[in-house]
Amino acid sequence: MVLGEGRYSRPVLFVDTHHRCLGSQRGLPYSANRGKQSVNRTALDELKQQIPLLEYLQAHGWQQARPIGFGRFLGLCPLHADHRPSLLVDPHKNLFHCYGCRRGGDVIRFAQLYHQVKFPHAVALLREWLGVAPLLHQAVDYYRIQLHRHGEAVAYLHQRGLRSPELIEHMRIGYAPGGCLRGWLTQLGHSLPALRQAGLVTGMGYDAYVRRIVFPLEGNLYGRSISPSAPPHRFLPGSKGGLYSWTQVQSEPEVILVEGLFDYAALWEAGFRNVTCSLGAHLNVCQLRQLCDGLRTVYLAFDTDRNGSGQQAGQHLARTLRQRGLTVRFVSLPEGHDPNSFFTSGGDARQFQALLESALP
Repeated sequence: MVLGEGRYSRPVLFVDTHHRCLGSQRGLPYSANRGKQSVNRTALDELKQQIPLLEYLQAHGWQQARPIGFGRFLGLCPLHADHRPSLLVDPHKNLFHCYGCRRGGDVIRFAQLYHQVKFPHAVALLREWLGVAPLLHQAVDYYRIQLHRHGEAVAYLHQRGLRSPELIEHMRIGYAPGGCLRGWLTQLGHSLPALRQAGLVTGMGYDAYVRRIVFPLEGNLYGRSISPSAPPHRFLPGSKGGLYSWTQVQSEPEVILVEGLFDYAALWEAGFRNVTCSLGAHLNVCQLRQLCDGLRTVYLAFDTDRNGSGQQAGQHLARTLRQRGLTVRFVSLPEGHDPNSFFTSGGDARQFQALLESALP
């Protein structure tokens, strides 16, 4: 779907032409990997029909700012540093166009640009997402129902300082008691091999997440064990995705970056809404691209580990960000603390604000 130009050089959006990667209108195959693979245009059309662009955008954290008539929506563009809504989405035509970076197209084109991959890889990613996304949505719904049915899960959240119903709703937090998810999903029509492929059950057929607080991510799930005898962290197979809740802070000139989701939760509940999370001290390519999509100040509030690993990771990241033109400041937490433990041990919003104001380059 190319964006044509009208008589007076005004952009004509969503005209019924074909993206150059999709071949001619005669349904010729798209040749990928120097002719070793081919993707028929009919198969591509079917793939795009199965993945509503708006749903795919929302699954990757996009939130439309407002409807603008004719069923279309406008919101911040996740493909560049956008400070006012410039991404137009037409769900009926399954197309997008950004007035800021002047890019647009269909869901395949968006996947190419968002993940910075070539056409065949984007198609493969969409096919993978198409198979896993419904499963994850239904698993998340199940886990969210279970949260308030298990007192040990609620008690653990309270112990970690997470008490606000607004926060639990915002992060869509759930709980995996174990032993029931497989039965629930198979009753909904999902096959056991599909559950295994998604990583929701083990090779032996047992629930993969047992006694874990569950946080939905971008195409993944993070499970934090409430049992001291189990490994604390668990993800499903695949990428951990981009920065957590990035679209909600993308337009902020100052961003607080933390390692863990409980750190994010503590700051969000304390009123710091310009916070995002990298799910570890090392950023992947997608996360780094997001953080560097515009000039901003990044406050690194990484764990102050006694062995210095968090500080070393922060120094390495700071060098990379400065090379790309960003301003970086280090938030000096008390030794042995992370943002979550800072608040659970008695710290408050005023004290953390003071740490931000005294943060050093």
